[in-house]
Amino acid sequence: MITSHRQNSTHSTRKKVQISFVIRDEVEKFHRSSVNSLQYDPHLQRLYSAGRDSIIRIWNCKNQREPYIQSMEHHTDWVNDIVLCCGGKNLISASADTTVKVWNAHKGFCMSTLRTHKDYVRALAYARDREQVASAGLDKAIFLWDVQTLTALTASNNTVTTSSLNGNKDSIYSLAMNPPGTVIVSGSTEKQLRIWDPRTGNKIMKLKGHTDNVKALIVNRDGTQVISGSSDGTIKLWSLGQQCCTKTIMLHEEGVWALQVNENFTTIYSGGRDKLIYKCETRAPDKGVLLCQESAPVLKMLLTPDNSALYVATTNSAIKCWPLNNRLSHVEDYCDNEEVRELRPVMTQPDWTIKGGPAIKTYVVLNDKRHVLTRDTEENVALWDILKATKVEELGKVDFESEKQKRNKAIFVPSWFTVDLKTGMLTIHLAEKRDEVDCLSAWVSAKEADFPTQDGLDVKLNYGELLLKALFEHWPRTYMYDDNEGGEGAEAGPVANQNGFSPKSGNEYFSIPQHTPVIISEIQGRTLYRLLCGDAGGDAEGVLLNEMVPPWVLDIVVEKTSPKPKNKVYFFLLPHASSGIKREKKDRLSANDFIQIRKVQEHVYEKVLGGGSDTGSTTNNNNDRGGDDKAETTSLAEERVQLLCNDKVLDPNMDLRTVQHFIWGNTSQDIVLFYRPIK
Repeated sequence: MITSHRQNSTHSTRKKVQISFVIRDEVEKFHRSSVNSLQYDPHLQRLYSAGRDSIIRIWNCKNQREPYIQSMEHHTDWVNDIVLCCGGKNLISASADTTVKVWNAHKGFCMSTLRTHKDYVRALAYARDREQVASAGLDKAIFLWDVQTLTALTASNNTVTTSSLNGNKDSIYSLAMNPPGTVIVSGSTEKQLRIWDPRTGNKIMKLKGHTDNVKALIVNRDGTQVISGSSDGTIKLWSLGQQCCTKTIMLHEEGVWALQVNENFTTIYSGGRDKLIYKCETRAPDKGVLLCQESAPVLKMLLTPDNSALYVATTNSAIKCWPLNNRLSHVEDYCDNEEVRELRPVMTQPDWTIKGGPAIKTYVVLNDKRHVLTRDTEENVALWDILKATKVEELGKVDFESEKQKRNKAIFVPSWFTVDLKTGMLTIHLAEKRDEVDCLSAWVSAKEADFPTQDGLDVKLNYGELLLKALFEHWPRTYMYDDNEGGEGAEAGPVANQNGFSPKSGNEYFSIPQHTPVIISEIQGRTLYRLLCGDAGGDAEGVLLNEMVPPWVLDIVVEKTSPKPKNKVYFFLLPHASSGIKREKKDRLSANDFIQIRKVQEHVYEKVLGGGSDTGSTTNNNNDRGGDDKAETTSLAEERVQLLCNDKVLDPNMDLRTVQHFIWGNTSQDIVLFYRPIK
């Protein structure tokens, strides 16, 4: 356990694949973050909304009291855009996880995944007459897809032949195509519009005039006019025939991020960073009316086909439905552009609101490296158990810093996971080695972790090992069988109480909720596979897991190979000045960082002071996991030897890493420990 020679650290190869999981409610009925895109099915009166929480939700607009129908979950990052196609039968989605997905819109399940893009997919465009969809994003590429081909894809056969439009020099943030599919337009950080003929892939033109990112685009049906909205705060009308801007509309103080237009291309609705929604006519674009003011910047708007309502999504998680009535089209309701900002909004209250939920915005990992304290957008504080993937307690609107101080103990455990709040929920990443964070580095005693000891003996547990086993508990390949189960039975999966064996999986201490999403991805972020923890026993899921789970995880969950302690602490052991002991030899020792001070006391008593064999010492035991700690007894060494660091008497229960970080205070220099006999 304690050695007097330096151990050379083993070089560990950086692995490319990580395991992640999301801690969340079983049913997520409310968007947890901003809503990026909206689609509407007038026949079923259903609204589809795509969120930054990675979830697409379906709402029943006929039931305003309980509108939630279901969630469509398969993406692992922001869903940036959605398109309803095939007469409302299918939905296409584009995500920051670099994929485009095809969904059965009526039943809400993912049919196939396209992985052609190399970076975030930001925008989609749809040619209704041709059933053709285009996708574009930060990789600067535009791909054209045939919708009928997409719907025929499967998880194992997802290769399609696509055409691509090249020439963009910057990341694409907006895309539009007219219904016949004769014109496609892209907007980007290049500050100009690029136009192609999607039938031939030929470039038609590029239009300059904006001074910032082009965030919203609409093309009229015959492909002769384009309306664009930009972060420069302007809306521009373009004539493709004249290849120029015909009107510049300056209603907004800040960036224009969302546009809608009626089918006749005569009325424009605009919204953006300034939270204001305006209406103007293309025949009189210099005049407009302020319809309403949102509580947050506007990200997306949707005009119903009958022009009776405007659904608005913002950086808040709620969606509002604003009524539109005929009187707004009367000329007398308009005013000169200079006077618009002095007007009060025509509407002060929406018809109804689809409620959203809070997003986690702040977190702190407590010193035990197991619990996380969070605060959300509604200022509510909560405590989470990362190990069990659950929320421990809702603490309400309490002081975050005070709660952190109250719950943080002077105990050190190595960092073994990273936290991501991008979706507004807790996403936890586990990797073998990433930025000095190794998910198999956190060793604790069962007693410290509030887990049962074994036969009265405290054992050392590895948090990463326990969690990985729990995440893959339902995957048949992880099951272990009794010796009498027969040679090949394990390969067929678990069969309880048959053939004289009983399957066992997971760990002996806890399970995690079956609805927990488990994500296998490249460390750079590209998703390889996502499933729910409880679905790992499915046939298709089991096959894909066989292909996707990285070797370092297989070692733990399939081969049941326990990790070896890697972190060593080096320290000098010297007699304290008050001990009266003269000792010229300066012992430089090393031990696993989770070794408790009582083990060093035993070493001093037996090896340095020659205390004999009556100490109950386990110093010479080679079990690195410390499985023979005596939890209920105090060794004789603790009664005979006292250890000090920086003149502070050390608690026998304290481990070396805690001494190093909280008492010694310098992790780059060897600790100096002093001992003195107790008379």
